[in-house]
Amino acid sequence: MTVLIRFFVVLICVLGPWKAALAGGLDLPVPRQTIHPGAEISHQDLIERRFPSRTAQQFSVHTQRQALVGMVARRTLLPGQPIPVNAIEKQVLVRRGEPARLVFREQGLTIIMQVEALQNGGAGNFVRVRNVDSGLVVSGRVQEDGTIRVEN
Repeated sequence: MTVLIRFFVVLICVLGPWKAALAGGLDLPVPRQTIHPGAEISHQDLIERRFPSRTAQQFSVHTQRQALVGMVARRTLLPGQPIPVNAIEKQVLVRRGEPARLVFREQGLTIIMQVEALQNGGAGNFVRVRNVDSGLVVSGRVQEDGTIRVEN
């Protein structure tokens, strides 16, 4: 009987601090399975896993699941591991060197022209583009549909 009591005392002493550290932990979104570069992240790809609260302070990792959904992996994301901030990016809608559509709207006038993208960009990013005919370089904001909007 005393051997059993000693075993439980040792078990409590060993697991006590570990359990206390996890009790004050932080739930972080982690991949359910391996996510390869270029893959879009969905809700089904993520699960929550508890980490010590200092994890988010020591490493620059995502703490909110909503911030990850719809983003694209820049590198391989391993299952069960926190996702570093620099490991994901917005989905690229405009690619450097490829044709794109530039849209200019003002007071009911709409001008649409073919341009060449000089930078990659996702929705909301500003990118530089070159007019194919004139060679003029302008900047515009990438829209959700992949067009580039220029404002006066």
